[in-house]
Amino acid sequence: MIERYTRAPMKQIWSMQNQYQSWLDVEIAIDEAWNKLGLIPDADLAAIQQKAKFDPDEIARLEAITHHDVVAFTRDVSESLGPEKRWIHYGVTSTDVVDTAQGLRLKEADAVLREDLNTLLATIKAQALKYKNTVMMGRTHGVQAEPTTFGLKLARWYSELKRDIDRFNHSAAGVEAGKISGAVGTFANIDPAVEEYVCHKLGLRAQEIASQVLPRDLHAEYLATLALIATSLENFATEIRSLQRSEIHEVEEHFNAGQKGSSAMPHKRNPIGSENICGLARTMRGLITPAYENVTLWHERDISHSSAERIILPESTTLLDYMLHRFNNILKNLDVFPDRMKANMNITHGLIYSQRVMLKLINTGLSREAAYDLVQPLTAQSWEQQTSFKQLVEASPEITARLSPADIEDAFDYHYHLRHVDDIYRRVGLEE
Repeated sequence: MIERYTRAPMKQIWSMQNQYQSWLDVEIAIDEAWNKLGLIPDADLAAIQQKAKFDPDEIARLEAITHHDVVAFTRDVSESLGPEKRWIHYGVTSTDVVDTAQGLRLKEADAVLREDLNTLLATIKAQALKYKNTVMMGRTHGVQAEPTTFGLKLARWYSELKRDIDRFNHSAAGVEAGKISGAVGTFANIDPAVEEYVCHKLGLRAQEIASQVLPRDLHAEYLATLALIATSLENFATEIRSLQRSEIHEVEEHFNAGQKGSSAMPHKRNPIGSENICGLARTMRGLITPAYENVTLWHERDISHSSAERIILPESTTLLDYMLHRFNNILKNLDVFPDRMKANMNITHGLIYSQRVMLKLINTGLSREAAYDLVQPLTAQSWEQQTSFKQLVEASPEITARLSPADIEDAFDYHYHLRHVDDIYRRVGLEE
């Protein structure tokens, strides 16, 4: 992952240093398990625990000769040991170490992402409560429809992110797994108790059955979930982008002192953070395809998945960490303009209340079709002449014969549309 989109925690997790350290952690845990089973003497285990180390530069040199990274690693580690080196990698195959260590690093990455998700959820909740009753236009097809509140938009995001977190927790549990079952997963040369010990020590789930590798449908589900979370962020960011347009200008990404919006136009304030989120979401979705294609391997294993995963696992977790962190800052510092929201409600001359007028007419006994046909020509006249819809309603003898001035006044009161906001908030779990 390029530095521009990499935050320090993920950079450390996916570093070569941490890769080799996680491999060593697995190797030592395997030897500890063998010791408990009576194979490895206490003295040999103690020597391994105290002296085993690695040198990334030496591993790179050896890999250039062996063309096998795990062999290069085990040979380098062995050089730090005495006769006890015979127990390094005993009874296991490369993928026992690699897949289990990868599960360990994914667990570390998931801890970062889980914190990111919970931080964003808290920010959305705070903003949803703050703007709970901030009235604004609801739009369908990009066209003004009926009143809503900015808080209700945020409440939808809150609900969506809660679903994302549920999906994340499920898929993360899938990949936070290990397997120490040998060359084709039969435990032929290793006791199942070794796998149980190693996974328990490292805080991983022991996969119930594996071939030489962990099943890759686990990782496909995980990548798809990360991409779906990124798509949720794109959904939220697209709304901000739309509401920041000059013609609407109901919200705006905070513009810092000294910030520049354009090299050519000094007046520009662009939603660049939200646009960044949208672009990265496209990249995230692109990582799903290799994850799905990695599910199908030849027989008990091949390594066609390996090269792809060296890219897509670090890239997806690193990108999502960056996206969650950046979008949280965007939303936390978002400038919101309630007065502009109210002003925009008036630009259609009251047409947004047409359904209320129609329903009131229906309540007097008029058929739906008759009420619709009575109201619609007035909406067309209001729009074409850019005149008050309410005044046209008040001047219509067919309507005033059925609706009193109080009825008409009530039909044009936006508070009616917000009377169930508290109910919706309770359903979403957004009580103050």
